[in-house]
This record gives sequence, structure tokens and C-alpha cells, in this order.
Amino acid sequence: MKIQDLARNLTPDSHGIWVGRNTHMKISYPEEGNQQYFQIEDKSFWFKHRSNCIVAALNLYPPAGPVFDVGGGNGFVTRRLLDEGFEATLIEPGLNGSFNAKTKRNIPNVFRATLQDCGFPKDSLSAISLFDVLEHIEDDGKFLTEVSTCLKPGGYLYLTVPAFKWLWSMSDINADHYRRYNSKELVHLLSEHFNVLFITCFFRALVFPVLVFRVVPYRLGSAKSRKVPSIAKEHGLNGGLPVRAIQRFLSQEAGHIASGQSKALGTSCLCIAQKRI
Repeated sequence: MKIQDLARNLTPDSHGIWVGRNTHMKISYPEEGNQQYFQIEDKSFWFKHRSNCIVAALNLYPPAGPVFDVGGGNGFVTRRLLDEGFEATLIEPGLNGSFNAKTKRNIPNVFRATLQDCGFPKDSLSAISLFDVLEHIEDDGKFLTEVSTCLKPGGYLYLTVPAFKWLWSMSDINADHYRRYNSKELVHLLSEHFNVLFITCFFRALVFPVLVFRVVPYRLGSAKSRKVPSIAKEHGLNGGLPVRAIQRFLSQEAGHIASGQSKALGTSCLCIAQKRI
């Protein structure tokens, strides 16, 4: 069966993007977010490191079929998965993100829709990924139930989320996050439908900079907390010694994940879960 045949509610547009009829779920995400990030993703140490860790996770627990990358934005991770030899399809409700993914990143299968609007049959998908998606959804438990319904028994869920409530700052507010998670909360949230196979924190080298430059000013209510740095600066596009130092400290994390080592500290959390059989 062709991948697009699974999605019963989609029709192709002039660019070959499969478009949903409706968008039912409220998603909290800045309207201009995908277009802004498309300008910097390929040069961002953050996006590169996250994708390295994600690839390590998929190699640790390989999917048995295509990965449906839900909320995958401009397709940065989807493209990386394809380049690494995984089958991957992008599901992205945003107009800019789906267009960039299809026409500029040359991703073969792009669905401009929410997961719900695709109309996947029950128990039909081998793997779903949610990379920095769950924090943008108000009712995360209900959404995970819908994810579970689409997955086959034994299917994999790969996800990343921002870690720890004590790292909350104005940057989370501006990114339209509802929450940050710790490992215990995430395991509990997933436990209704999934067995957690692996969970770890990553981006450990960013904890101190985030505390100093984001969290403390936010907690103090200073004017500095309301002056969010430019995306280019936050993602290290200007280079310099601090960025090189952070990259050096981060360089071992993908290897830790590849070997199944779990770490307790970082600004993000990565999890691999399996739908109960």
C-alpha cells in the first residue's frame, strides 16, 4: 500500500503536497515560526545536535516501517532521517512549513494536516515521531491517546520535549509552550498506552546558560527577561568561543544515546516508547 493511501482524508495540491480537509486541533505555535526557523536551521548548532541525537535514538530502536514525523515544521529532521536511510513522511499543518519541506527540502511525502485530519485507520502506522510538539498541545494526554490509536501494537513513538519546569522563562512563553516536562512526568503521561523503553535528558551544556540568561532575569521580572535575543544569536550563527565550547561539550551526547546511556540533566528530554501489544 502506498503511504498516501493510508491517509483517507487528503488530496494533492499543485505542488504534490497532500492537504487535509480541515484542521480540528488547536495548536499553540507562532504563526511565523516555521519561516523564521527555515532561515537558520541548516546553520544552527541546536538543530544539528538535536537531529544527531534523534538519529542515534532511531538506531537504538529502529522502526519497523515508515516514521510519520508529526508537526515536523520545515522537514529538517524528516530530511535527515531520509538521508540516514529511514523511510519518513512529514505531517505538518502549517502552510509555510509544508511548502518548504516539499519544494526546498525535496521531501517526497508531505501531508499538510494534523494527525487527526489525515484519517489514518486504527492500528495502521509503524512509528510516529513528535519532536518538540507535545509542549504546544494543551491536552497532551488526549493527543497521545490519538497517537496510540494510529499506531500498530508494538509500534514506536519517538519524542523530544523541553525539560524541567524550573527552566521556564520568557522564551517558553514566546514559543507558545504550555509546559516543560521532567522524566517522571513524561513516563507517567505515556503510561496509559505505552511502555517507555528509553528516556534521557540532553543539551546538558545549555543548562547553565539558560539559567543565567533566561530563567534568572525572568524570575526577577527584569526588563532583560522581556528582551529575547534574536533567533540567529540564540542558535549560535555568529559563532565565537562560547558557541564552540558548547558544541564541544555537546558532542558526546549522541554517542551516549546510541549506547543506551540515560542522563538526568539537560534542557531537553528524549524518549522512545512502544505501544502496548
